[in-house]
Amino acid sequence: MNQIKKHKADQLGYNFIPAAFLPEGKDEYYLRFQQNPANDYRPLTKQEITILQSNRNRAGNWDDVLVRDGIDIHLIEECTFYGLVRIGKLEQYFLEFSEVKFPVGLYHSQIVSCDIGDNVSISNVKFLGHYIIEEDVIIANVNEMSCTSHAKFGNGILKEGEPESVRIWMELCNENGGRKVLPFDGMLAGDAWLWTKYRGDQKLMHAFQQFTEKQFNAIHGYYGTVGKRTVIKNTHIIKDVKIGTDAYVKGANKLKNLTINSNEKAKSQIGEGCEMVNGIMGLGSRAFYGVKAVRFILSPFSQLKYGARLINSYLGENATVSCCEVLNSLIFPAHEQHHNNSFLCAALVMGQSNMAAGATIGSNHNSRGADGELQAGRGFWPGLCVSLKHNSRFASFTMIAKGNYPAELNIPFPFALISNEESSNKLVIMPAYWFLYNMYAIQRNERKFAERDKRINKEQQLEFNCLAPDTANEIYKSLQLLELFTGKAFYKENEIIGSDAEFIIKGKSLLEHNSPIVAQLNVLASGVENSKREVQIIKVQQAYNVYKRMLLFYAGSEIIKYISENNYDSFFEQVRNSSLSSDLQEWINVGGQLIAKDQLDGLLDRIRNGAVAAWDQIHRFYNEQGQQYRSQKMLHALSLLIKTSDLDYDKIDISYLKSLFQQTLETKEWITQSVYSSKEKDYKNAFKNMVYDTKEEMESVLGSFESNTFIIQQKEELSSFKDQVKTLL
Repeated sequence: MNQIKKHKADQLGYNFIPAAFLPEGKDEYYLRFQQNPANDYRPLTKQEITILQSNRNRAGNWDDVLVRDGIDIHLIEECTFYGLVRIGKLEQYFLEFSEVKFPVGLYHSQIVSCDIGDNVSISNVKFLGHYIIEEDVIIANVNEMSCTSHAKFGNGILKEGEPESVRIWMELCNENGGRKVLPFDGMLAGDAWLWTKYRGDQKLMHAFQQFTEKQFNAIHGYYGTVGKRTVIKNTHIIKDVKIGTDAYVKGANKLKNLTINSNEKAKSQIGEGCEMVNGIMGLGSRAFYGVKAVRFILSPFSQLKYGARLINSYLGENATVSCCEVLNSLIFPAHEQHHNNSFLCAALVMGQSNMAAGATIGSNHNSRGADGELQAGRGFWPGLCVSLKHNSRFASFTMIAKGNYPAELNIPFPFALISNEESSNKLVIMPAYWFLYNMYAIQRNERKFAERDKRINKEQQLEFNCLAPDTANEIYKSLQLLELFTGKAFYKENEIIGSDAEFIIKGKSLLEHNSPIVAQLNVLASGVENSKREVQIIKVQQAYNVYKRMLLFYAGSEIIKYISENNYDSFFEQVRNSSLSSDLQEWINVGGQLIAKDQLDGLLDRIRNGAVAAWDQIHRFYNEQGQQYRSQKMLHALSLLIKTSDLDYDKIDISYLKSLFQQTLETKEWITQSVYSSKEKDYKNAFKNMVYDTKEEMESVLGSFESNTFIIQQKEELSSFKDQVKTLL
């Protein structure tokens, strides 16, 4: 039976804070007056009350309707007021937004215990209760806009007296809730990752929950707020929602328990048919056309469009999800997913990623429990109609060719193309595919992601370069794997028994000397697929050579950049003073920001011992690491150069640097030429051109090859790089 409570009519609009939660000596308005401390309201005059009544307005108690001097009382028509209502100046203006004009004033609305700013336009609002509305706001045609005394505005906190069962968690990365986190306004992708990652450390888990709860208080009585110049129209239900300035909400079905961050430089929008519950929207974020979002965070400048479903998920900055469904996922910045038949479930996707049409990650339901997890490094790109099985893990910039992959995968090779060859029943891996065959795309992505980064407050320094400490480390480890698997293939071909150490020595010798034997070997990988079928590595020699070349380019370009910004003396001082370990320094992708593992471990220790006691301090750590990143990255590149080239540090002198710079320049020229040739194929391929009758038709559709903006930019960058190297030489 529905529990419908009856109260005295004269109580409507009063007793907002239940008596049990009202502090001694305080009234129900004490928090409201803190939120809006303006005290320049006055009671209505008898003449004003008469005018209001003649305009068919009613009030439970006219003494509780207060106004500011300068109000034109005639601009209030057919409204009903309950509780304490404070109204700002209303003047003879109309507000125009998106070519629609709204007269200033209050019309045909029921208003319960609200503060209304100067020169607002409120019309046809059937119920508006417990909101503080700032000036120049437009609210038109809303069925219900209300706030409860226990509103949490999307944050994962509890109010006094509430049971734990009502707390809102986001169940990221895992369907079983084993990595759940408490959402909070201001949560960065790095925060979410830290909380989901270290689940076995109860001190950290307790600390993160304490940090979140300390950011907010548990008292009852906060009003909903609508910031200046916000427009809300043609919307059904808005309940317990906090809205910033300059936001735009039109045609939404239901908005409940949300914070919508917005300001004049980063306007957030919600469009037609959206239903959004229990979430946070970052600055400049947008949701349009039938979006469904429940238990979610939209980071700044991320988008949901065209019926997208985002449930129990975190979507990072500058990301877009259209049409498709995303469940239980933590997605780092610069993710793209555009197709109605793309499905992503129980995944950690570490940014700069793209889900193609028909890609299915999750909901296999072919095990004894719920879906497992999938973890993918930066640049993850499952192609058309790819179906993957949990648990799986992928190195950075993995592309997966169309197919149904029957077993769990653990792909260690970055920039690789993965293919399921059903005709021969084997998995095929082409390491370094992007460098070998699609340099245009991999280089263009760097520029594209950087140009799309619209964040105003860059609290985490995102790495968009495909060559960075994380990918460089993966390349270095892949060189060793290629040596191991090549040597193993040679021993098997010649029916010789050997150890892994012997395989590596032999494989390295063959690959370093570009032996023609390598092309004749059937090089197989182990530990990559959870099956008994072959996993074949192809283009082994080419991949090995280009991996090494790109590592040297990474090292050379970082050293060139550092010396150009500083000087040679500073560089050699860094080399002398750095305590570079012989071990490969591990780097962690923390929400799109790369942080050295030893630095991250230090942060975690400070959290455990209480030296770090708030999310703001963690955010300052991100900022500090961002400031140190350039020099740390250069030292990491130098360390890899030493390991890859078998050099001693005392061999790094001016003479060596000149040789390195020359090699780096040659590789930059090769990259530029590869960008050119990989794109040129689109214009010379007969099958791609067959839909155009003439060259003029093709160029009017695609643009001419010679005018390709990105290729022109690459040539300009090469010219600038040449000048930079020439200056250093």
